[in-house]
Amino acid sequence: MTHPDKIAAVIREIAQVEIVPRFRMLAQEDIREKKPGDFVTVADLAVERALTERLRDAAPGSVVLGEEAAHEDPTRLALLGEAAPVWVIDPVDGTANFARGAPGFGVIVARVERGTVVAGWIYDPLADMMAVAERGGGAWSGGIRLAVAAEAEPSALVGAAYGRSRAGPRASKLLEDSRRIAGVRNLGCSALEYIRVAEGAAHFSLHSRSLPWDHAAGMLIVAEAGGVSRFLDGSAYDPRIADRAVLAAASPTAWETVQSVVVALA
Repeated sequence: MTHPDKIAAVIREIAQVEIVPRFRMLAQEDIREKKPGDFVTVADLAVERALTERLRDAAPGSVVLGEEAAHEDPTRLALLGEAAPVWVIDPVDGTANFARGAPGFGVIVARVERGTVVAGWIYDPLADMMAVAERGGGAWSGGIRLAVAAEAEPSALVGAAYGRSRAGPRASKLLEDSRRIAGVRNLGCSALEYIRVAEGAAHFSLHSRSLPWDHAAGMLIVAEAGGVSRFLDGSAYDPRIADRAVLAAASPTAWETVQSVVVALA
């Protein structure tokens, strides 16, 4: 596989050209809703096009699964079950924040081989911060090895939670109302939620759907930083499964505490 630093450089270059100059400069016609509350901008489309071309060139024989291409053709998800290596791209994660001119967005890229996430990259273009992980090689940012937070009492846990339980209440409300944790702090961007856990700034990140462009890289990065990344039912994470709740946490205790409160998450 192409060296992870080279892929990181490609991601950074494209983001600095296609995302940063457009931040707070989007015209109304540069933004549209794919469905209620789900936005896409000219930056999303430009980044996905550029990354698709560059990543294919970096690894001949590989294929690309981008969020926007999959929106147009959902059958592309089947690429994850085929033999060719797959680049999974979320060109602008946190598009709702980006579209309204608020910070809190990033670029996510994962490399999947035969159903296993072997590498992941998450880039925060405003902070110029890149988190990178290779399976078995740790998680890194700027030459510093990332490490999740030390074991903490459940009452000290802080993290992110998205989605509703089968009974109706939001996962964030269930956790807040349980009074078993310190609080929920949602950024509206799964890319940055995973970085917060991997660098020890938060204890968990819970999401009700496992769309691979949102989670494949982050689940690996947290695991390589010493955390626990699984489906909420306790089974091993699999990027080929797109509709199951996922939970990444800094420790088994943190994971089990959150899971026990929101086990009914749809």
